[in-house]
Parts: sequence; structure tokens; C-alpha cells
Amino acid sequence: MAKKTKKQQEALKLVDRTNEYDVKEALELVKKAATANFDETVEAAFRLGLDPKKADQQIRGAMVLPHGTGKTQTVLVFAKGDKAKEAEAAGADYVGDQELIEKINQGWFGFDVVVATPDMMAEVGKLGRVLGPKGLMPNPKTGTVTFEVEKAVKEIKAGKVEYRLDKQANVHVPIGKVSFDIDKLVENYTALIETIVKVKPNAAKGTYIRNAAVSSTMGPGVKINTSEFVK
Repeated sequence: MAKKTKKQQEALKLVDRTNEYDVKEALELVKKAATANFDETVEAAFRLGLDPKKADQQIRGAMVLPHGTGKTQTVLVFAKGDKAKEAEAAGADYVGDQELIEKINQGWFGFDVVVATPDMMAEVGKLGRVLGPKGLMPNPKTGTVTFEVEKAVKEIKAGKVEYRLDKQANVHVPIGKVSFDIDKLVENYTALIETIVKVKPNAAKGTYIRNAAVSSTMGPGVKINTSEFVK
């Protein structure tokens, strides 16, 4: 494990690792403890009382954060004809069909999110082995397989984020940058946790949100008290 810098050691002293803070206090600590010389991403993490091996306990979806993530996503759209024109007008960075598929097969990945119209999925599906491992495969659950191309592109550009349960029953989602005003971070976090609570599977047993924390890219994790959100 990499040795912590003096700045990181000082940042650790700011946080009581045994305490669960309220949201605003936790995010203020994250901002104070961010020591990198770049604008660090703030991430929320949740450990959920779900069994990732069970299909009826999966959660996956997408939402638009009220204040975005602080990063403009590069969007690629697989579409033809009028839908391709709609994607371009909505601000997609790359739009096309076969020629883009070939380019990706040759190792090009100059994009963050892929959207496809349903009629393109037979072709796009062939990219599963290259897009799948990078988490870039379009999926109806996250609104990236759709004929509503304009809506999809605009939402992604406005700060749409995806959430999904990993194999350890955790969910990790970026909620902004350290440079964000504290109120914007609080509102983004609140919108996210409310969504996570809303999509709780009926099959979930026991405590749903086991623990929650926020951290910056290089900073320590700060635990959050979730009792106000989970009744």
C-alpha cells in the first residue's frame, strides 16, 4: 500500500473514523480533507443489505443529479437517419453506425457514455466483449437504449449518473467536485440516497443501507448517518 503523504496524514486527523456525521458536516470534512493539486471528484458509497447473487435483489439505473457531476461526459450515439440528426442536434459528440463500430473494434475509446437506438442493438451487441468489461454497453435500465435520443443525450450532458450493485453489495457514484459549493454537494447526495431508497427491491431483508460514506479522490472516507433517509 502506498505510503501516505504528510498532507494525507493531516487530512486523516480531521476525520473521526468511528463517528457517523450528518450529510453537511461529512461533506464539509471531505472538502477540508482534499489535499490533491487538482479538483478531486467527490464520491458517495453505500453498503447495502442485498445479495448480489440473487436476481430479485439487483439494483441498477440512472438519475440526473440536480447540479451535475462537474464533468461533461463525451457521448457517442449509434443511430441512423432522423435519429442520427436528432442526436447531433442534441449535442452528441459522435454519431454514426457501422463506421463507429469498426473504429471501436480497432481499439478506439474516445467517449464516456454510449447511447443506441433499439434498431441498432443487433449490431451494437457485437461490441459486447469490448464495451461490456468497460461498463460502456448501452442498457435499457439506464436509459441508454432508447428512441428518445434527444432526451438521453441532454440528460447525460446535464449530469446523469448510473448506479449499480457490485459483487460486494456496494454502490459507488460520483456526486460532484471538491470545488462545488457545500449546498450543491448536499443536494446531489440527498437526491442520490433518496433514489437508492426508492429502488429498494421488495426481496430485500433486514437493514437496507448498512453504511454510507463520502470521500474525495485522494481523501479519507467519512461515514454518514443515514437514519434521516431510511425510516
